[in-house]
Amino acid sequence: MAPIRLSKSVFGTLRVKPNHTLPIRQRCLYHSYEHDQPPPFPEAESSILSAAMRHVPDHGFTNAALKFGARDAGYLDVSTNLLPRGVFDLINYHLVTQRLALKDSVQFPTEGQVEGKAMGVGAKVRALTLARLRANGPIIHRWQEALAIMAQPTYAPASVAELARLADEIWFLAADTSVDSSWYTKRASLSALYAASDVFMTQDTSKDFIETEQFFDARLKDVSRMGSFMGAVGEWVGYTGHSAVNVLRSKGVRI
Repeated sequence: MAPIRLSKSVFGTLRVKPNHTLPIRQRCLYHSYEHDQPPPFPEAESSILSAAMRHVPDHGFTNAALKFGARDAGYLDVSTNLLPRGVFDLINYHLVTQRLALKDSVQFPTEGQVEGKAMGVGAKVRALTLARLRANGPIIHRWQEALAIMAQPTYAPASVAELARLADEIWFLAADTSVDSSWYTKRASLSALYAASDVFMTQDTSKDFIETEQFFDARLKDVSRMGSFMGAVGEWVGYTGHSAVNVLRSKGVRI
């Protein structure tokens, strides 16, 4: 759906605080740490969505969370209508901000800081992936709702694209320097592995999600078997599709 473009006069009728405006969404492409990049979300939109995330544990990924976030940010409830994709924008905000947070939340020692052999690329990929999975911990009891929305045909392409960006980010932060055909297979494999672990974690009740870690490690050992990753993709699609159907049925839709 194309972004909604509104004039400043319309924004003025929606805001409570006099200095708040809601700029038009800008498309953000892959970033490079060698150059300064603009924020992934306009300031006012980021204010609403970040405030709404604080209500997700209690209200889930819903319009209610968005409205509470708008109020906390100083906007009227109706301002949430300016988010072109509604609740999915809240999910996407979580996905993007947690992906970008990896470069600061996970730090690796340099060769001069440690004794013995430096940490390998594979170990870094594992650490980064597990860190990203655990970032869902505070809202994991609501994540099935998010998966159901992400699996809907309208949002599935954007969800898969963000998953690909996450895989690329992890390999980049792990200092992978491959330039051959493995560049693609590594990212495709990690995307599928992360997706399967993401689904598994929604049902993990173990302390510190240790069972999810064990699940991830077991799948990681199968990295050379492409069939296992294709199976992981099928598992993710099947699970999220089933969840979407259940959510729609709970809302009275006859399916």
